[in-house]
Amino acid sequence: MPRLGLERRGAAWVKGVLPDEADWWSRVANTSQLYEGAPYDAEPASVREYLGGQPWSWSGRRVVFLCDIHADTDAWFTSLVASGAVEKLGEGDEEFELLEQGKASEFVVGGDCFDKGPDNLRLLRAIAALQAKGARVRILAGNHDLRTLVGLQHLGRKEPRFAHLFVRMGKKSVPLFHEIWTNYLEGKVRQSDYPSDDELAKLLLPDESWYTDFPAVVGDRIPRKKLLKELVRIREKVMEMTAKSRELGMPMWQIYAAALKGRELLSPGGEFGWFFSQMKLAVRHGGCLFVHAGLGDSSAKLLREKGVAGLNEAFSDLLQRDLFELYHGPIGNTFRTKYRDIDFPLTGAGVQDIHDAGVRAIVHGHRNIHYGQRLVMRRGILNFECDASVDINTRRVEGMAGYGGAVTVFEPDGRVWASSTDHPVVKVFDPSRHTTLEIDRDEVA
Repeated sequence: MPRLGLERRGAAWVKGVLPDEADWWSRVANTSQLYEGAPYDAEPASVREYLGGQPWSWSGRRVVFLCDIHADTDAWFTSLVASGAVEKLGEGDEEFELLEQGKASEFVVGGDCFDKGPDNLRLLRAIAALQAKGARVRILAGNHDLRTLVGLQHLGRKEPRFAHLFVRMGKKSVPLFHEIWTNYLEGKVRQSDYPSDDELAKLLLPDESWYTDFPAVVGDRIPRKKLLKELVRIREKVMEMTAKSRELGMPMWQIYAAALKGRELLSPGGEFGWFFSQMKLAVRHGGCLFVHAGLGDSSAKLLREKGVAGLNEAFSDLLQRDLFELYHGPIGNTFRTKYRDIDFPLTGAGVQDIHDAGVRAIVHGHRNIHYGQRLVMRRGILNFECDASVDINTRRVEGMAGYGGAVTVFEPDGRVWASSTDHPVVKVFDPSRHTTLEIDRDEVA
């Protein structure tokens, strides 16, 4: 059995229960079946065949990948302690220190910090605290993060391209508004300062005419199946958002006041403006590409032609210039795809572009799973799936016991290991058992 040589310090101060033993990833038995009907992890023979004979460029830096925390700061700290990079020293969110392993690591936050969980703003403050203690942190765009930004930035816009984007945030955004109301506005603003509920409904919700105007305006910029699904989902989200607001006792004027404040907090110069200012689409270390969801042919071609810098430049340009195109277009597909027929496709040509760019594996979240991280072959490329459903509200909805936490660590010696509160052992993958590693010792310089 493999040995990690890892000491987890401060586990008594986190809520999730972490495994103590490790085993080779390919030897881990799990008979659970996913919705595709495939075994949980890829067959070892298929991974061996994929890796065999082709050298793999490997990073010389230790990379700690944490994704899909979804506003659950307790899961965040469980995941950090699991990485061996941080020691928790007490209950407070700033009561931790960066260990030597942490000082040698790059923390890649793989998207979806917003929605679902109990405390969006607390999580952002905890990420800022990690940076303040000297950690090297990279933040990737997740679909929930961008949906929050896009919705708030287009608050009150009635043009057909934009009128649905606030509602597109959905019921999962209402707890964020409740946080903002409680922390910043309660007792400080009055209903008389805002329009009536009828006026706000007209301002914030798409008119009936939107459902015919929107398809005419976007034309073929959105694939037809995806467009039809979007129209159905917007009707659903209007009802869901309204119902969730009633459940939390927030009338329309409080939602509007909190949304305005949220836009201020997340804008450049706002308290949390740093989060989106630092955001990238992708990070690469050696032959591993870290994104939130995956790639399509368009982004794969851009990766081959201009590298990760080209992907991030395209993302930054659209982030400043056209949030609608960013969210709905091929760049946005990188933080939205699940390789469905409504997504921008990844064909054999795209996979070839990925391989020609020197990428052997895609590391991502987005597809939430229940039994720890997953190693799969998809479209002819190796995928590390790392969204282990760690936030408490997802766990309750999906019948998962206990508190969550998960981390995937890429070691400089070539090993990858994944720890989750939902799997009895730490999974260890060593590509050097299947192929030659070319380790970049200069990357940490």
